[in-house]
Amino acid sequence: MNFMEKFEDKLLPIAAMIGQNKYLVSLRDGMTLAMPLLIVGSFFTLITNFPITAWTDWLAATTINGQSLSSLLSIPSTVTVSIMAIFIIYGIGMNFAKQEGISPSSGGITAILTWFILMPFTTLFTPDDSIVSLLPKDSVPFSVSSIPLDWVGAKGIFIGIICAFTSILLYKYIFNKGWVIKMPDGVPPTVSQSFSDLIPISMVVIIFLMVRVLFVLTPWNDPFTFVYTILQTPLQNVGDSLGAMIIVYLVAHVLWLFGIHGTNVTGSVFNPILIVLSSENQAAVAAGQAPIHIINQQFQDLFATYGGGGSTLSLLLAMFFFCKSKRIKQLGKLAILPGFFGINEPVIFGLPIVLNPTLAIPFILIPLINIVISYITMFIGLVPITNGVILPWTTPPIISGFLASGWQGSILQVVLIILGVFIYLPFIKAIDKEYLLEQEENV
Repeated sequence: MNFMEKFEDKLLPIAAMIGQNKYLVSLRDGMTLAMPLLIVGSFFTLITNFPITAWTDWLAATTINGQSLSSLLSIPSTVTVSIMAIFIIYGIGMNFAKQEGISPSSGGITAILTWFILMPFTTLFTPDDSIVSLLPKDSVPFSVSSIPLDWVGAKGIFIGIICAFTSILLYKYIFNKGWVIKMPDGVPPTVSQSFSDLIPISMVVIIFLMVRVLFVLTPWNDPFTFVYTILQTPLQNVGDSLGAMIIVYLVAHVLWLFGIHGTNVTGSVFNPILIVLSSENQAAVAAGQAPIHIINQQFQDLFATYGGGGSTLSLLLAMFFFCKSKRIKQLGKLAILPGFFGINEPVIFGLPIVLNPTLAIPFILIPLINIVISYITMFIGLVPITNGVILPWTTPPIISGFLASGWQGSILQVVLIILGVFIYLPFIKAIDKEYLLEQEENV
């Protein structure tokens, strides 16, 4: 058994354990469920902040019954990206409940409910405020509160993840104890489910309310502030670093070489952090400010690799234009169009790249080079930091670069793709030479 085989035997069980972990799978699938909504909202953010001054000025100046087109067009973004945590937490709760063998809809509702119980609501006014005098005489002047938009957006995601997992584990424990109301046969399933949920959800609510009350006695006053201060902010600071991105991509591409979808494995852990960083950039742009996080979801999707893992679009271009063997030439023709849209399975498994030591070096090296160059150009201001707009992962380069970072982003993408071609070239030419010799021998 050679080194590669020994390494594969050690690596595969670890990767399989990560890829099949019910918490990570639920996290990934919950994020995926919310992604269409975030993409739609991001497109409207892009429309209202398109990098053409004449366009944004026209939107701001044009009004309909006193409301600007800019404010009206921002509504879809407000009800999607600005409250993204609601959709994500419901998705995680639903998927984790499915993993635990309980009703997915009950899991989603329970996750959202417990999250809101822990949330610090914003007080609009109390009975002692002067605004009470403006209320109708027959109204009862109780304190009036509202849901804080900050916490239903990116800031509330991490505590939402904790709520989703914890609440469903508690629900399952209570349900398995048999503390449920069982309806007789013949009752419609939805009615029966609602009665089955009654006791478990009630007990989960009581437990979370006790936690909320206990936190009033702490310096943080509420669990949201505690988790954001102690957990989320440090994790974001680690994730928002060049070193973290390099380590993640190094691990992901080593896994790819053994036929494991490396970005799926690492993304389960890293993507929640990147999405939060992207949403903060998007919020800054929507408020007319400059984005602040270089590392984010768009940086990963649009500037680390082109054509999929290993930045294989560069490899396909090298195959298409510079190789001569029929085997590689034909594969290049078949795979180059999907490669422009980020689909690279044909070349990963068809060339193959998997378990191919000749291509291992450029396959790992090029994404790391792309990351370092992109980070430096954005850090020094040569290319604008991505605006946080979430684009479909199939958006081709040049277009995606322009939408996320202006014309400078498009130029950077072209430069990196061409650089990748020249790095891949000597390695693929060596394989091409072998195939040519085989081709001539078989004539």
